[in-house]
Amino acid sequence: MRRHKWILIGLIILLGAVLYSNLGQGTLALWGKGEQKEAAAESSQSLTELLAAQAPKPGTPSPSFSLEDLDGQVYTVGGKRDKALLLNFWASWCDPCKEEASDLVALAKKYSDSIDVYAVNVTLYDQLDNVKKFVQDYGYTFPVLLDKKEEVYRKFNGVAFPTNVLIGKDGVIQEVIVGSLSAKDLEAKMKKLTNS
Repeated sequence: MRRHKWILIGLIILLGAVLYSNLGQGTLALWGKGEQKEAAAESSQSLTELLAAQAPKPGTPSPSFSLEDLDGQVYTVGGKRDKALLLNFWASWCDPCKEEASDLVALAKKYSDSIDVYAVNVTLYDQLDNVKKFVQDYGYTFPVLLDKKEEVYRKFNGVAFPTNVLIGKDGVIQEVIVGSLSAKDLEAKMKKLTNS
């Protein structure tokens, strides 16, 4: 009989711990008519909205930045430009980046009169030797900028590689594309960018 008593006490303690951890605010939240859950949902939604509000969006000016390329030359972005700009955030280990690399080279060459292409390697997540090999293997002829501390990638609220940001001559973001596109789709967006 004594053994059953201790088993029952253990089960009650275990059940109490599970209820407490699952309800977040203790067992009283179960009978609080959802008010605490609604407040938590509102605060997390507000946080999401706050983060989204700070991310650059189409129709807003591009964040300004300066980065060095592989040869130590400094490139600056921000404000009006002579040509539209495609910023390509990438990493050498990223398979979708490898898939779009050849298309990016061909399109950069085709639209070189009207669009600059800057390949921004987020070097914090990469190794410089791998970056150089990638650039050589895929024949990049456009500037390859090194975001060594991920500062620029964060300014653009980067979440995945590749991320392409299309910026008009006026310095305003036209589109943010997360993930790779087919050559045809990317070219359609570049044509649209040249007309804006």
